[in-house]
Amino acid sequence: MMNLVDKTKAYAIKKHKNANHKYDQYDYDFHLNKVYDIAQEFIHTIDTDERENVLAACWVHDIIEDARETYNDVKKETNETIAELAYALTNEKGRNRAERANEKYYKGIRETKNASFLKFCDRIANVTHSKNNGSRMFETYKKENEEFISKIFVPECEEISKYLKSLFGN
Repeated sequence: MMNLVDKTKAYAIKKHKNANHKYDQYDYDFHLNKVYDIAQEFIHTIDTDERENVLAACWVHDIIEDARETYNDVKKETNETIAELAYALTNEKGRNRAERANEKYYKGIRETKNASFLKFCDRIANVTHSKNNGSRMFETYKKENEEFISKIFVPECEEISKYLKSLFGN
């Protein structure tokens, strides 16, 4: 029998593949794996009894937004805590970045336990990838960084937020 993290990983990879969702030229699990690796690095900042759900949620943090899965699909395949985390990280409907990541979105992240941690892991993965590949998104992330941190910051994320800042040399 597969553990929760492995089961969630298999589910996420399958659904992202079925939706033909890519991350640059890579299959989408490239990004999901990076988010998971970053979470592993900082998981000591998460309460021990919540770590398995947080690590599993790394795999499904984009599944509602990108792979046409619903909250209930995620809940059925995983559990309510993981579904809540995936839901919290699902952008609002919008025509541009600002509309999709609006105040309601950030409030939902701050108010869902461990969602800020997960969003920091996601952003670190994106920043690192864009930096390593000379992507124009690196400058976008850099410009947004101070405001981004202030919008999702919760005290438990002190260490990981400092790491994100360090990626921009500040």
